[in-house]
Amino acid sequence: MAEDVEKIIIPDEEGNEEVFEVLYKFDVEQTGKQYMMVIPVDGDPEVDEVYAFRYEENGDDLSLFIIEDDKEWEIVESTFQTLIEEEDL
Repeated sequence: MAEDVEKIIIPDEEGNEEVFEVLYKFDVEQTGKQYMMVIPVDGDPEVDEVYAFRYEENGDDLSLFIIEDDKEWEIVESTFQTLIEEEDL
């Protein structure tokens, strides 16, 4: 039986909505925040980048935040790489 894939819609700068598949959601102890890694549903998985966002959930509402701090980004990227390596084992 296929696993349910979580999808979210993220508007771009022009207001166009793009659908993304949520690859991972995870907490990072060092920052005390939650993050998700997403990839465009309609894209080419061989070419498209994986996007990372910090997120907060409030009931049914989901707020996404761009990770602008370099140090925070390094921590999130390192955590994501660890998750990928653990999954491949």
